[in-house]
Amino acid sequence: MLTFGEIPAGAIPVAKLPAIHCQRSGTRHGGQARLGRGLHLLRSLGGVPRPDSHRHCPGRWRGVVSLKSGPDGKRRRKKVSGKNKTEVRAKLAELHDDLNDGVVSDVGYTVAVAIRDYLADALPGRAPMTISTQREVLEPLIPILGNVPLRELTAADVRSALIKLAATRATRTVSMTQAALARAIRHAEAGDKVRRNVAALVDSPSGRQGRPSRSLTFEQAVALITAAQDYALYAYVVLSLLVGLRTEEARALRWDHVHLDTDSGLPPRVDVWRSVRAHGDVKTSKSRRSLALPAMAVAALTEHRERQASDRLRAGELWQEQGLVFSTTLGTMLDAGNVRRSLRGICRKAGIGEDWTPRELRHTFVSLLSGNGMGIEEISRLVGHSSTLVTQTVYRHELRPVVTSGAEMMDRIFADGAK
Repeated sequence: MLTFGEIPAGAIPVAKLPAIHCQRSGTRHGGQARLGRGLHLLRSLGGVPRPDSHRHCPGRWRGVVSLKSGPDGKRRRKKVSGKNKTEVRAKLAELHDDLNDGVVSDVGYTVAVAIRDYLADALPGRAPMTISTQREVLEPLIPILGNVPLRELTAADVRSALIKLAATRATRTVSMTQAALARAIRHAEAGDKVRRNVAALVDSPSGRQGRPSRSLTFEQAVALITAAQDYALYAYVVLSLLVGLRTEEARALRWDHVHLDTDSGLPPRVDVWRSVRAHGDVKTSKSRRSLALPAMAVAALTEHRERQASDRLRAGELWQEQGLVFSTTLGTMLDAGNVRRSLRGICRKAGIGEDWTPRELRHTFVSLLSGNGMGIEEISRLVGHSSTLVTQTVYRHELRPVVTSGAEMMDRIFADGAK
């Protein structure tokens, strides 16, 4: 292999290449006037080299850039190689640009390494569910892009990978994957591993149509409530169906935020002020709300408090008091898996199918209110949305907006005119 000597980073223009030497023999050769393919050069400088001394010299060119010494005092160097002088010059120019921009990555820093670094170092203090979601959406990219050096990754590579994923995944999942990859590369960019974030330049393609949200009919809701009476999740089901709490709000609900008596002159109510999110607060400022409780919810919560007291006695010293309304038999918080499994059993007993999710109880709340004539503005207040636009977007399948004020007024006008 032939080498373009050592070029101190930023010290001389790349075009002015120093002398060349053959690594195998250690022979130093002349300057640029004699640059060429390795074997041709050696012949022009003294005949054909002996095979035993040059059998590992494949006729490639190499350029070396000297960097500052590392913390241990040892000299650091960056190397590039190519089939000819022009190729190595181009690589040296790119290397100099990277060094001038402060980029310190090498070919070993791949997309897979960048993703692992992001998951390990860039999500401090995030909720376990957030970290799990980021890992789930990024892992499918590793077989496709994982071996690509990050500095060589292009926007076309990212777009091609997302299109492959879009063939088998929902649009929302593909969008989350693109956003997570952009965040991972931004993390690498902050560590001077790459010059620009190519994932941020790509629009997420449309994926497969996801399963649309559904809502129970009134008859199905009645069947579900009836079947749930023998389960510890009964009050949870009633509160979700009749009050419209988010599952993250119901799981974090505390007894000191539940008011079942009317001594204060106010109706029985629940204060929705907490959630299971990492910061403990509710989703938006308008999600923080106090909601009156229907009579069925008051009765269900009263019974649930008695049931929980029995659980506390049975657990004895194992009970972990956290003040939660909905808890395990030891007093700890329910996780989403606990709720899903219990709900599947209740749905099975109710005969409505097992493929219902906890969030669809809230959808049913919206559907029943809309179907019985409540306006979208009031529904939006009850479910804690920041605006009616959110309600229309998220619950567009459940809403049945029928504007009757115009018809009522015209009936009155023409009825009066006909008299």
